[in-house]
Amino acid sequence: MQVGNKHYIKESDLPKEARLFPLSGALLLPGSVMPLNIFEPRYLELLDDALASDRLVAMVQPNFLNKPNVPVEDLCSVGTLGRIISLAESGDGRYLISLGGVCRFRIKEELNVKSPYRVAKITPFMTDIEDKDLEMPEAKVELLQHMRNYVEENNIEVDYEDIEQLQVSDLVNLLSGLLPFDVTEKQALLEADFEVRVQTLIALLEMGFSNDASDSKQTVQ
Repeated sequence: MQVGNKHYIKESDLPKEARLFPLSGALLLPGSVMPLNIFEPRYLELLDDALASDRLVAMVQPNFLNKPNVPVEDLCSVGTLGRIISLAESGDGRYLISLGGVCRFRIKEELNVKSPYRVAKITPFMTDIEDKDLEMPEAKVELLQHMRNYVEENNIEVDYEDIEQLQVSDLVNLLSGLLPFDVTEKQALLEADFEVRVQTLIALLEMGFSNDASDSKQTVQ
């Protein structure tokens, strides 16, 4: 889980304030990579400011559940800090970027700022940048089996040979971003600590396979 976070070792390496990029359906996990096509002027300015300072963007989903008592009513309280690891400019004024997931954060409060984009005080999840033994061979076997069932049932093409070589952390990031989970499932994956995220992903794969298999049987009848 080194993509995007090799620059961050201790808490003082991470910001206490972050530029917010709300995006529904966005799932940037620590160690994963998210491509983005940026064209709105306020977010182009956000990227310019990020590039001029710490290169960090705070990805967060809108508050689709309308949870009460959250720090910012229209946003989920947990998102992910992403570091700009590549950027290209298009001929029509867009930025094509890749964000490397650094760590999750919790929003504490939104700040009053003059910039066109939003800024909030945050608390980073330091556990996301700690070195851990994440081999988890039994979980990997289970993940691969449920993945195979899921993708075959849903006619999704994958390269099994390459996927089977991945570490569990990379496998979890790949499947979480690749498979068509809804916004609530993506937020559940994001908010779970890693070991729980693995089990949550296995459960989602199992439910997706079971539901699709059940629908197929009903269609045949």
